[in-house]
Amino acid sequence: MLNKDYYAVIMAGGIGSRFWPVSTTEFPKQFHDMLGTGQTLLQRTFSRLNKLMPSENILILTNERYLSLTMEQLPEIKEQQVVMEPAMRNTAPCILLAAMKIQKENPNALMLVAPSDHWIEDEEAFANDVQTCFDACQRNDYLMTLGIPPTFPNTGYGYIEAEEGSRSPVQKVKQFREKPDYETAKQFVDAGNFLWNAGIFLWSVKSITDAFEKHNPVMHALFSEGKPAYNTEEEELFIQDNYGKAENISIDYAIMEKANNVYVKQASFDWNDLGTWGALHEELKKDDAENAVVRAYSHLEDAEGNMIYSATKKLIVVDGLSDYIVVDKEDVLLIFPKKKEQNIKNLLNEIKSKFGEKYT
Repeated sequence: MLNKDYYAVIMAGGIGSRFWPVSTTEFPKQFHDMLGTGQTLLQRTFSRLNKLMPSENILILTNERYLSLTMEQLPEIKEQQVVMEPAMRNTAPCILLAAMKIQKENPNALMLVAPSDHWIEDEEAFANDVQTCFDACQRNDYLMTLGIPPTFPNTGYGYIEAEEGSRSPVQKVKQFREKPDYETAKQFVDAGNFLWNAGIFLWSVKSITDAFEKHNPVMHALFSEGKPAYNTEEEELFIQDNYGKAENISIDYAIMEKANNVYVKQASFDWNDLGTWGALHEELKKDDAENAVVRAYSHLEDAEGNMIYSATKKLIVVDGLSDYIVVDKEDVLLIFPKKKEQNIKNLLNEIKSKFGEKYT
């Protein structure tokens, strides 16, 4: 029996520019089957959460331009479950808006916030971790997050420093730490009480709205004006008129780094944020030469460590290439060194300036 007090908010508004040319402004990565599994990343995330709560308790936060894509890929939901952002305002405003909508419908609700584009292999372990967090949030005024045990000194993630000495699976957060340089990241990993910040949050709707009232009263007041309109036909007009007035700020800066009731549960599941082609390469099955291939028939000679992706079933022949990203899309072919993958975002700007919006 699914718990009717459990709600989820899936954040699906990003563009995923480091996955260009597959991920574009019109068709971002969360709407693609990036791993060749038969499900898009959004569908996979929805399916994972739908095992814990009814489909009508899952909201999708996305840009208004992605409404039709969302409805096409998630026929289980109604259009009212898609909360459309008329302006890009980072994560704090959309999370507060969703929390107030849910609170109006169910004041006892517990709420999970999850990105739409993460890869989680062991869904049973994920469900157990979520249950542990929800149990803690039901008993206490906690703002919770799931932290990922670091496997190497990654400089691309923020870190969560947990207080030491507790044997409880739920630990108080000492502080959030920004993305570090390599030496600092190494110290974090060696310390043993630092976790990667995965951006997965859990709390009661009362706890998170109270936290906004305390730590970001201006935003809380702005969205409180819309309470009579939430979950009615007037909601869309209120959001159109007011959403753009909200501060452009992340939930980490707006709330999590200010509050003193923040707790973390160490995740017991494998996790990948699928932020780059290299991260995708890590998650895919590979041949003996560490080549990963999605949706292509491949003939590879003297090739190793490559990430090869085709938008359609076609033959791709590679000879004498190592550690490259090879992406074949209808109108774009990308052949790019894996070690330079962080430059794809800058490359995209160069393409825009040279060719306009056509390929981006």
